Amino acid sequence: MTMNDAILLCQLDDIEDPGSKGFEAIGELNSFFVVRRGRQVFGYYNSCPHFRAPLDWKPDAFLSHRRDQILCSMHGALFDIANGTCTDGPCVGKKLASLDVRTENTRVYLFP
Repeated sequence: MTMNDAILLCQLDDIEDPGSKGFEAIGELNSFFVVRRGRQVFGYYNSCPHFRAPLDWKPDAFLSHRRDQILCSMHGALFDIANGTCTDGPCVGKKLASLDVRTENTRVYLFP
C-alpha cells in the first residue's frame, strides 16, 4: 500500500504517550482505536474477542491503569499492546483484530 491509499487519522501528538484514541467507523471499517508508545502506534478494532463488546468504558479509555496493557472494561481482560494477545482474563490466548496503522513524520495513518 502507498501513502495514496492511506487515511489520515490524527497528529501523533493528539494521542498521549502512552495513550490511546478511539475512532468511529470509517467507510467499511467498524470502530477502532490506536495505542501510542513513543513513536510507535498499534491499531485494533474496538471489539473484545471474548464477548464482541467494545473495550472502552469512556471515550479514548482503552488502557489499563498503569497504561502498559489494553483493557476490556466489560470483563477485565488484558491484552498486549504490541500484538493484541490476551494475557489475562476470560479470553487468554485470543487476539484483538489488528489494523495497519503507521506514523509518517508527525501524523498517524490508517492503511485500509
